[in-house]
Amino acid sequence: MKATSWLLGACASIVLLSGCGGSKSDTAAVIPSVTKVTTDQVVYRKVTNFTITGQNLDKGYNASIPACLTITELPGGTATQRVLSCKLVGVGSTTYSITAANGTTLFSGLVNLTLAAQPQVTMTTSMGTIVIELNPGRAPITVDNFLNYVENGFYVNKIFHRVIKSAIVQGGGFTSDLQQPTTLPAIKLETPNGLSNLRGTIAMARTSDPNSATAQFYLNAADNTGFDGLTAGTGYAVFGKIVTGLEIMDKINVVPTTTAGGMSDVPVSPVFINSMVQTQ
Repeated sequence: MKATSWLLGACASIVLLSGCGGSKSDTAAVIPSVTKVTTDQVVYRKVTNFTITGQNLDKGYNASIPACLTITELPGGTATQRVLSCKLVGVGSTTYSITAANGTTLFSGLVNLTLAAQPQVTMTTSMGTIVIELNPGRAPITVDNFLNYVENGFYVNKIFHRVIKSAIVQGGGFTSDLQQPTTLPAIKLETPNGLSNLRGTIAMARTSDPNSATAQFYLNAADNTGFDGLTAGTGYAVFGKIVTGLEIMDKINVVPTTTAGGMSDVPVSPVFINSMVQTQ
């Protein structure tokens, strides 16, 4: 049957079962075996194929690969070989496992994904340039989501629509006429992740639904530790920090604001994001 996949935080798991139905039998269930698992590449934010070799794989197995965003089984699998495809977003050394339907571990191994340097994004605004260093080790889903928007040019000509002095500078979700473009699907909230809403950090904005963040982000113009999530499903996920341009954030943070489009704290004169590109 067709594989079904679930996104579970930073960890992707997949459950693959044999055909359903049939008559009741006293014959003991056949347990698959796995002799090896190989990968074709281990590259950050690239699709990797995990080739599983063994016996009776058509009888059902589970795969958990924490470094993956999602897992999909490719067509053409046999009883002795299956291929799982996934996008690697988890940084560091993580353990993956293949288990039988009864929970027996059939195989486990390591995915070692190291970066020469943390990814950085250069954001050019109408008031100056800010360089942001991202932290995929602590917020893999959030960083990948942010880079997807950067790569598809979504942030160009968006504005900072919410500026609260000595608190935050929020943007990335509205045009200058306060319209909201269509976004990618919302992502899971990654809190707590060991990062705090300190001055100069970047975090994702969201609605009251914890798992509703899409494109909007905010810069912390002060220490806002009250925004931190102390338990899963609470707070706001920090995923990076400003390494150059704190003074630009501070300039934006003191622009005059008004009420417009049913929103408060909107800059009187639009502050634009002119470009956003990954520069490291």
